Amino acid sequence: MSLLARLKHRIAAFNRETRPPALTALELFRYVGPGLLVTVGFIDPGNWAANISSGAQFGNTLLWVITLSTLMLIVLQHNAAHLGIATGLCISEAATRHLPPLQSRLLVGSAVLAAISTAVAEILGAAIALNMLFRLPIKLGALLTSLVVAAFLFTNSYKRTETVIIGFVSIIGLAFIYELYLIPVDWPDVMRSWITPSIPDGSILLIMSVLGAVVMPHNLFLHSEIIQSRQWNLEDEATIQRQLKYEFLDTLFSMGVGWAINSAMIIVAATTFYVAKTPVTELPQAADLLKPLVGHGAALVFAFALLCAGIASSITAGIAGGSIFAGLFHEPYDIRDKHSRLGVGLVLGLALVAILLIENTLQGLVLSQVMLSVQLPFTIYLLVRLTSSVEVMGARANSPGTRYLLVFFGAIVTFLNLYLLFDLAKGALQ
Repeated sequence: MSLLARLKHRIAAFNRETRPPALTALELFRYVGPGLLVTVGFIDPGNWAANISSGAQFGNTLLWVITLSTLMLIVLQHNAAHLGIATGLCISEAATRHLPPLQSRLLVGSAVLAAISTAVAEILGAAIALNMLFRLPIKLGALLTSLVVAAFLFTNSYKRTETVIIGFVSIIGLAFIYELYLIPVDWPDVMRSWITPSIPDGSILLIMSVLGAVVMPHNLFLHSEIIQSRQWNLEDEATIQRQLKYEFLDTLFSMGVGWAINSAMIIVAATTFYVAKTPVTELPQAADLLKPLVGHGAALVFAFALLCAGIASSITAGIAGGSIFAGLFHEPYDIRDKHSRLGVGLVLGLALVAILLIENTLQGLVLSQVMLSVQLPFTIYLLVRLTSSVEVMGARANSPGTRYLLVFFGAIVTFLNLYLLFDLAKGALQ
């Protein structure tokens, strides 16, 4: 071998050793998973109700709200995942370790209550779907849903749970692709509406409902916990840097899936109910009204997709509750551990008790949203405080620009949720 040939060979070998391998499409799937569990909270029954109402009343006009809310969600959820990878702690564990005991217990305790409130809405959504499909009484449907979700969580590993949730999200997505196939969508109008803000008369409450329901306290805790299932923080520095980079791809992809499904809900409602000038105020009403407009099959697919959304989001609410509760004892989520099991049991059990005690299901949904609205500001600012702290994050603490952006988005979401809270209180007093 000539001197020049040997030199080229050495250079090539050096490049192979020092240059990180390109991320192929197949390898990218290694990073997809944690974000999709968070996506389930982004397409839960509460989002269904807000999106269907938006499309039925204002057509495609409010699609821009989905785009804006998704952008805010990407930033906040990515920051929560960043905490998990950089520190190996979820928000609950980090708060317990780095905040004064009384302060951390109050904040984390309120997050457990928020997880219970979330579970109330998710279980109710699945119960409503069972009523639509099989005419089961709502309370019986809630009991069956709680038992199925509890049995699943107590007998399955996180990896199996992740696979099942990805399956549920896929079913929901395929269901809405089918619905869109059946109706004549005005795609040019849809594309304009995605990027063109418009506030029609009387739409402000729905705009706030859609925006305010996107970022949920339990989802921020959940993302910081489930990202640790890969144990990326236990590897070398170069690997951690790589995971921090490609976790964002998982978040971006997963939130994009949520954006597409939420958009599809509005488009379906706009193309059917809005065109027919048919107001929709409840999810069972939406399924019934789809039958004469699109066909019985479309109504069944709608109800089945809602059932998948209710069960899947109940599962993630249980995981979130278990991880938040375990964090109080400086422990990560592990369904084999007594504290995680107790947390899951408390969230699902107390949510079911609340549903059984409340006679009016609509009242139950309203009360659950009030709890989320009250607690959300504390979770957002707790997250910003932790991820901006050098003591917690070390060299990976938020830059001033990132911190200000997070505070700005947090202020927007907080304002919207508090506005909704005051509006609900005002309505209750009238």
